[in-house]
Amino acid sequence: MKKYTYTEKKDTRSGFGDGLTELGKSNSNVVALCADLTGSLKMGDFAKNHPERFFQVGIAEANMMGIAAGMTIGGKIPFTGTFANFSTGRVYDQIRQSIAYSDKNVKICASHAGLTLGEDGATHQILEDIGLMKMLPGMTVINTCDYNQTKAATIALAEHEGPVYLRFGRPKVPVFMPEDQKFEIGKAIVLTEGTDVTIVATGHLVWEALQAAEQLEAKGISAEVINIHTIKPLDEEAILKSVAKTGCVVTAEEHNKYGGLGESVARCLAVNNPTPQEFVAVNDSFGESATPAQLMEKYGLNDAAIVKAAEKVITRK
Repeated sequence: MKKYTYTEKKDTRSGFGDGLTELGKSNSNVVALCADLTGSLKMGDFAKNHPERFFQVGIAEANMMGIAAGMTIGGKIPFTGTFANFSTGRVYDQIRQSIAYSDKNVKICASHAGLTLGEDGATHQILEDIGLMKMLPGMTVINTCDYNQTKAATIALAEHEGPVYLRFGRPKVPVFMPEDQKFEIGKAIVLTEGTDVTIVATGHLVWEALQAAEQLEAKGISAEVINIHTIKPLDEEAILKSVAKTGCVVTAEEHNKYGGLGESVARCLAVNNPTPQEFVAVNDSFGESATPAQLMEKYGLNDAAIVKAAEKVITRK
């Protein structure tokens, strides 16, 4: 089994900020809009270096989406930045009507997603955003796992034509993906190969899945770990190939169990190859205020929960 290590922890939002900085230098059509959270979204370098292409719209997220949609008509590639809750729930109508329905080339970049927003609590945490975004026709949905992957994804979005929702987080997490990776939208990454159970993970749960795989190996269970960074379009081929070998699957995500990655995988399996599946996700509830680590523990979003789910699903084969 391939083992993964890390030498530092960095927040994925910094990966977005650094990717945006590179785009500012290489692509003059890239513009950035922010809803009064420049520091939190790590958009400061872009704003400093390209003030003529940075637009601070203030606490007016709906207006930001409308402005971004309009900018695409002139050939600009707008990247919007605010918290995931405000990037989706607060502005869903504007995204649906002005961006998705109109097929505008807007990149909706959302930080502080999921429970790991931490102490700000349920009003700022969002666990429904993947479901909201993936149901919009033509919307690509990406949820990255570490700093390097978030930076690579941000850069790749400028070459992709069409609306995209890019989801990332606040806390510092292990950096374990290659710095020089090529980010391919819609292409899953098999991190470890196994024969007994498939673990399909996204976002912050990818590292937890790798830790779970090591613990399972110590118990004599061979786990295959797949990094699903693109939830829509889903790499069904990679999932089906894996479960054909293992015969069962665990999905892991920092999202409500309804509407997220798990349901997309379940649909894929139901249509193509019905397979036992267990879900590691929030069990249909809102979050609360606590540290990110405390929340991940309480809501069962860690390596221990994945190990338990894997042991359970194997008995269902």
